[in-house]
Amino acid sequence: MRLGEIAAAIDAALEGDPDLEVDELAPLEAAGPRSLSFLSNPRYASRLASTRAAAVILGPGLDGPGCAVLRVPHAYLAFARALPLFERPVRPEPGVDPSARVAASAVVGDEARIGPHVSIGERARIGQRCAIFPGAVIYPDVEIGDDCVVHANAVVRERVKIGRRVVLGAGCAIGGEGFGYLPMPGGGIFRLAQVGGVEIGDDVEIGANTTVDRATIGTTRIERGAKLDNLVMVAHGCTVGEEALLAAQVGLAGSTVIGARVQLGGQVGTAGHLTVGEGARVAAQSGVPNDVPAGATVGGYPAMDAALWRRVSAAVQRLPELLRRVRRLERRAGVDGAAASGD
Repeated sequence: MRLGEIAAAIDAALEGDPDLEVDELAPLEAAGPRSLSFLSNPRYASRLASTRAAAVILGPGLDGPGCAVLRVPHAYLAFARALPLFERPVRPEPGVDPSARVAASAVVGDEARIGPHVSIGERARIGQRCAIFPGAVIYPDVEIGDDCVVHANAVVRERVKIGRRVVLGAGCAIGGEGFGYLPMPGGGIFRLAQVGGVEIGDDVEIGANTTVDRATIGTTRIERGAKLDNLVMVAHGCTVGEEALLAAQVGLAGSTVIGARVQLGGQVGTAGHLTVGEGARVAAQSGVPNDVPAGATVGGYPAMDAALWRRVSAAVQRLPELLRRVRRLERRAGVDGAAASGD
């Protein structure tokens, strides 16, 4: 692409030749003479001097490194807007591949692309311009809206309803049975039938090998614009609010309610039947056993206010030395530590 075209697309002021061509986006340290790079964190400003990039996206107040500059108010946002210009998406061939199995009662929308060895069950409805990659399985009575992408080997179980512009990553499983088992007083385990459903709103993206279980009764919901990373587990009866962000290996126990625009770091786990309020943030690897207020930032286990969690984490490293000091003080005072503690 020519720099002038990129500058127009991301609303940048171009300092350099508009006809200069670039082939790729690349980090400063790996950029070559046909690369466009960017700098948003001043900590890495020293890398500008050695970059070989043809052009760099820069915010205000930073001197260019001697190459062309795309000057913008917010460099990272401009970089994010430039990414789609270099995207090269892969799609199955137009139409239905001869090896795909589409039930006679299924409805496939116009301009859909159904790849090799896809299976689409009875009464399923696939929207217009959908792309379904090889090996995906769509069970009976599934509804998928327009412009969705279902990647290879994803499984969408019976009666799941999916909105428009949804992306399902490779190997994800939507609508499987929830983990519903009742230990019996005299021994044995009674399996609870999972008769509910799953509904996924518009513009949701679900990563590879993520699972969203159907509800025991009622509906598991992933609401509009939510983004789930790879290897996320959403149990039966959960609700994930609009534009929530769940990083890799998050696990939600049954009937958890995640509010709109909540952010959960990697490996966060929640107990069931609780609510994480709108706009809350939970640090990676935290355990959430209780409700989290709207707008709160928490971390640790049990999850607590982030400022307190940082102090507790710092104090833990000092505990061995503090314990030694207490024991020395007890010896000087002639106090037995076990007796003083009431043991």
